[in-house]
Amino acid sequence: MQANTATLANPALQPTKVRWKIFLMMLFLISINYIDRASLSVAMPLIAKEFDIGPATQGLLLSSFFWTYALMQIPGGMLADRFGPRVTIAGATLGWGFFQAIAAACTGWVSLLVTRLGLGAAEAPIYPAGGKLNGIWMTQNERGRGATLLDGGAPLGAALGAILISALIAALGSWRLAFVIAGVGTVVAGLFAWSYIRNHPREHPGVNEAEARYIEAAHAEDQANAPQGASGRVLDFFRYRSVWGMFFGWMCFNALFYGLLTWMPNYLSKVHGFDIKQMGGAVFIMFFSGFVGEMVGGWIADKWRAAGASQGKVLRTLFGIASVIATVSIYMVAQIKDPVTVVVLLSVTLFFLRWCGLFWCIPSILGTRERVGFLGGTMNLGGNCAGIGVPIIVGLIVQATGSYFMALMLFAAAGAGLFVCSTLLIDYSKKLPV
Repeated sequence: MQANTATLANPALQPTKVRWKIFLMMLFLISINYIDRASLSVAMPLIAKEFDIGPATQGLLLSSFFWTYALMQIPGGMLADRFGPRVTIAGATLGWGFFQAIAAACTGWVSLLVTRLGLGAAEAPIYPAGGKLNGIWMTQNERGRGATLLDGGAPLGAALGAILISALIAALGSWRLAFVIAGVGTVVAGLFAWSYIRNHPREHPGVNEAEARYIEAAHAEDQANAPQGASGRVLDFFRYRSVWGMFFGWMCFNALFYGLLTWMPNYLSKVHGFDIKQMGGAVFIMFFSGFVGEMVGGWIADKWRAAGASQGKVLRTLFGIASVIATVSIYMVAQIKDPVTVVVLLSVTLFFLRWCGLFWCIPSILGTRERVGFLGGTMNLGGNCAGIGVPIIVGLIVQATGSYFMALMLFAAAGAGLFVCSTLLIDYSKKLPV
């Protein structure tokens, strides 16, 4: 009691909160990441008209980002393991800001595709490096909120991207100028990230001794529970069902999320007659609902975990609820014609779907700190294989059938796959001996 009183009386003895500031910065960076990648979806009706391209070519363009993004996931994670998150995150942010800005100079869909390939390669390391930061800076009872702050930038950035890019296009009368402004802003954010992020708590000037010891004590407990006699061969991870469950679960999640991200603006425009401003507002509501849902999911997970629930019980329950509700909601979208109800259902879909941002806890659950970057890259590779395929498949479906019905059924099937992988295939109770 005396020690607690002394701690409250002397602020110097209380842990600082630098780790939370770093993850708020990661939320900011991932938001920018998604503003930049979503900008093409928002501008696509105008770009398609200017370059005279049909749905199949549009799907190719929307997919092209994910080709290099997926290819660079594991290398990006290994870069984070080798050089640390700080340089990896800052370098990635500067790189993708450059490619976002030069897209404004494109004169046709082929040159635009090339800039999207560059954007994908540059953005690839940000999530694996963020997952590594979660393993380095957060304790066991904080990683749920850390993961959802990291991944919460996806729906928040998609929401802000819809409203900001559509507003810039409307105000400037040019998608090209909107892309330049977005790219320059990203470069500035990259410089800011370099100035604040550090690879370890004791390297940060804002961390006091109490916060450093608090984090180190949690990591010592992690280390004591880690398996001994690891093989050291990263490919041995692929012998375990949990890794494949993580890989395919994140693939199913992203099949649904990226499907909505890349095709919902066009869907709302073509099927429900939304103009650029209405579309921007509707997409903002949908994806901001996803952001709120992600924060709620992270809070529930950490509070339930701190109350004594097992890691497996918390994650299986939340993932199960999220996948079932998202699947049912997206199925209902295909049956309903009223545009307001459709936006409400898509908002419900994203609110619960984004609970699965907790997947970013899984790399640090399954692997030791030396392997978190690799596992995060492996997981995100699975997710972005869906990013490659889904935009193309949806484009082909729409062009062949003249309807979005079968595309929505594809999204519903992905929700069912997410349920199976996240609740049945992954063992959340122990680290893997690799």
